[in-house]
Amino acid sequence: LALNPWDVVLCISGTIISCENAIVVVVVFYTPAFRAPMFLLIGSLATADLLAGLGLILHFAFVYFVPSEAVSLLTVGLLVTSFTASVSSLLTITIDRYLSLYNALTYYSERTVTRTYIMLILTWGASICYGLLPVMGWNCLKEPSACSIVKPLTKNHLIILSVSFFTVFAVMLQLYVQICRIVCRHAHQIAVQRHFLASSHYVTTRKGIATLAVILGTFASCWLPFAVYGLLGDYSSPALYTYATLLPATYNSMLNPVIYAFRNQEIQKVLWPVCCGCFSTLPFRSRSPSDV
Repeated sequence: LALNPWDVVLCISGTIISCENAIVVVVVFYTPAFRAPMFLLIGSLATADLLAGLGLILHFAFVYFVPSEAVSLLTVGLLVTSFTASVSSLLTITIDRYLSLYNALTYYSERTVTRTYIMLILTWGASICYGLLPVMGWNCLKEPSACSIVKPLTKNHLIILSVSFFTVFAVMLQLYVQICRIVCRHAHQIAVQRHFLASSHYVTTRKGIATLAVILGTFASCWLPFAVYGLLGDYSSPALYTYATLLPATYNSMLNPVIYAFRNQEIQKVLWPVCCGCFSTLPFRSRSPSDV
C-alpha cells in the first residue's frame, strides 16, 4: 500500500495530541487537589483527546502494517467515540461555566458534584454508543455505495454525527452569549460599586468577550468544515477534500489543552514543577469555577 502523505500528517498530529493531553491527564488525575467539578470536566476532555490522538496513531499503524477490516472497524470506532466525547466534553464545560455564574450561590453544593458525574456518564455513554455502531454492524463494508466520506462509516451515520455537532455548537453559542451578558453585567456592577473608571469596565468586558470569541472561534473553525462536508459529500467525493477537512478537526484536540488546561493558573502551579522534574502536589484545594 502506497504511503499517503495525508495519513502521515494525521499520524504526526495524533502524536502531538497524545503527548499534550497525556500531560493534562497525569496532572489532573494524579493531583488530589484537582477534584473540583471543573477539573473533572477538563480531565474528561483531555482523556477524550488523548484517545483521539492514540486512535489516529493506531489507525495509521493498522492501515499500513496490519490491514484488516475488523481492525479498521475497531480503530474507526475508537476515533468516533473519542472525538464525540471531546465535542461533548466541550459542551459540558460550557454548561458548567454557565451554571457557575448563573447559580453562583449554589454552585459549590453537593448537587454540583452529582450533576457533574451525571454529565460525564451521559457524555461517555452516548460517545461509546456512537463508536460501537460501526463495530456492531452499521457500516458500509458490504455496500460501498452507502459509504460516507469516511469509510467504513455509512452516510446516515455521518449525517447523525454532523447534525449532533451543529446542535452542540448551537447550544454552546447560546450559552456563551448568556455568559457574556452575565459577565458584562457583573463587571458593570463592580465598576459602579467601587467607582471604577468606565475605561476599566470596558477593558474587563472586552477581555471576557475576546476569550469567549477565541473559544467559539477555535471550535467552529476546526469542526465546521468537516461537519458541512460530512453532510454534502458521499463515497464518490474526492479523498483530498476529506483529508483537508478532517485535519483541521484534529487540530481542535491539539488546541484544547492550551485553551482549557494550560491557561488555568492552578494547573500551571502544578505543571511547572512537573516540567522541572520535581513533581510535587501543592497543598491547595481549589473550589473555584472555570475561568471565563
